[in-house]
Amino acid sequence: MIAALLARLGLPLLIEAVAGGLSKLDHPSAKAAGDALGQVSSAIAEGGIAPERLAEANRHLESLAALDSRDLAEINATIRAEVQGEDKFARRWRPFFGYVVACSWAICMAAAGYSIVVRPQEAPSILSALAELSAMWGIALAILGVAVVKRSDDKRIAAGLSEPAPILSRLLGR
Repeated sequence: MIAALLARLGLPLLIEAVAGGLSKLDHPSAKAAGDALGQVSSAIAEGGIAPERLAEANRHLESLAALDSRDLAEINATIRAEVQGEDKFARRWRPFFGYVVACSWAICMAAAGYSIVVRPQEAPSILSALAELSAMWGIALAILGVAVVKRSDDKRIAAGLSEPAPILSRLLGR
């Protein structure tokens, strides 16, 4: 969205706005950056930067705006695909599991923190017990990670996008 606004307003206006804002900050780096942008603005006004180069910069901003627009359209399509999914259980178990894992972790950490504050002499054994739970949390978070990735793949397919490549192909860049 910002790129679309910049593409419409153009680079000179952006430079003036940023330079003015940076110059008002009470920091040497911000003032130096504001001064440098002020020099660029002066160079544009005096014709030191060719209009073709400015047009090229504006085209670049327009292409960024198009990419942002495409990304937003893809996000909206995947959200619509999720909402329109047929299987209610498949739609709901992943978020439910995520909330359960998050709440369980929060309760566990709150209890551990409370126990350490109330009985500091027990802190080493409490921390040791928490270390023993790392395998359990690792498994729960691995399941959650796989569920999130799988749901993302399901949404891609439902949105009419191509099926993602297998993980090994993605890792090897093939």
